[in-house]
Amino acid sequence: MKSLVDLPVRPAPTAPADHLTLRRGAARVLIDNWTGASTVPSRTLYPHQWSWDSAFVAIGLRHLSVRRAQRELESLLAGQWADGRVPHIVFNPALPHDAYFPSPDFWQSSRAGRTAGAPSAPETSGIVQPPVHALAAWLVHRADPEESRRRGFLARVRPRLAAWHDYLLTRRDLGGGGLAAVVHPWEPGMDNSPCWDSALERVEPAPPHAFRRADLTHGHPADRPTDLDYGRYVRLATDYRAAGYDDRGLAHRFALEDPCFNALLVVSELALAAIARELGATGEPHTARAARLTRRMVARLWDEDTGLFRARDLHTDTLVDERSVSGLIPLVVPHLPQDVVRRLHTALDGPHFDAPATRLVPSYDLTGHAFDPTRYWRGPAWFNTAWLIQRGLRTHGLQESAERLKDGFLTAAGRSGFAEYVDPCTGAARGTRQFSWTAALTLDLLCADPKEPMP
Repeated sequence: MKSLVDLPVRPAPTAPADHLTLRRGAARVLIDNWTGASTVPSRTLYPHQWSWDSAFVAIGLRHLSVRRAQRELESLLAGQWADGRVPHIVFNPALPHDAYFPSPDFWQSSRAGRTAGAPSAPETSGIVQPPVHALAAWLVHRADPEESRRRGFLARVRPRLAAWHDYLLTRRDLGGGGLAAVVHPWEPGMDNSPCWDSALERVEPAPPHAFRRADLTHGHPADRPTDLDYGRYVRLATDYRAAGYDDRGLAHRFALEDPCFNALLVVSELALAAIARELGATGEPHTARAARLTRRMVARLWDEDTGLFRARDLHTDTLVDERSVSGLIPLVVPHLPQDVVRRLHTALDGPHFDAPATRLVPSYDLTGHAFDPTRYWRGPAWFNTAWLIQRGLRTHGLQESAERLKDGFLTAAGRSGFAEYVDPCTGAARGTRQFSWTAALTLDLLCADPKEPMP
């Protein structure tokens, strides 16, 4: 029997030799990081299941094993709460609590989250991550529609995905403007972005003796958030836990509307519309909701002066005065106004985000006061954001820019050993290596039909 590494996938028969080598390397990462039910982002640094990681992983796994890609999403959704939230971590009960911090005994989801509908098992975190999951489910279905229909995959995940979106657009509409808000820097997935600095200044950090950082055991301190950052993360999570993870029962000191988070909600609403049509229902409610979200995102988060989307701080009701890769990711939304698309394309090639040495997109403004090419989301280039922007460029017919970004992605992924992220100026690997979503999205760029439409 052939291993997953050896299974032929499009376009292996005609791919250049270096692409075949890259494909085999990416497949090996995903196989090595598979636990039997899901894929860990990293065997050392991130030993549990993460929410948006699993969505990206499923997008890549569909080229190796559709069954395994389906299982990836199903295992994550098994940790969904009754209120609809999909937690950002689903913990592996076989691991000791000190394998990662914050651990299950910190979140106490089955006890502190009982009123909000946390499951009794598995234990999870209480916060969320960006909603890429419906898009992932649709792409997994499209990889082998017959197998998907035979197993009833879409019929099983559709109600869970719909409940997830409903949660975000009801319980998390904290600003009253029709967009989903994030209540912790871990929720938008860009933990220590300078976009959150001003809001975090409102948060009194937990004392250093109140927590022990397991991430520094396997990660270099220069690559990671600071102890001060972590103290504030812990304080916010502790307060949320004390409120029973009740979104309306807590005066959130950190509450923002993030462009990336809401753009992915738009795209996943369109994916839900496609899923509904596939199941014989009407997709119109989801299509209409995606259109409303797009209008609201432009109205509330578009900054005409800089030609970029910005996060809105709900405490001050103002746009955050920082340029971040999050402001470019709305390119993935298919029905943006043409002038917005043009301005975003210009910003992508401008001095704030153009890193010609790697052709990747830094996570933060290259000319910004807080730019740091090595520290997590304060400058390094990430592969998941590059994949989203590349898909957005394709969506809007900007093929030359899309190909340039794709080439930069594949070169950097291979040279860095599928690193978590890279220095945007040199391409040097940073963070952990053999990172699952880097490998998965490498597979997708190598194997997916470049003309595959958005849902």
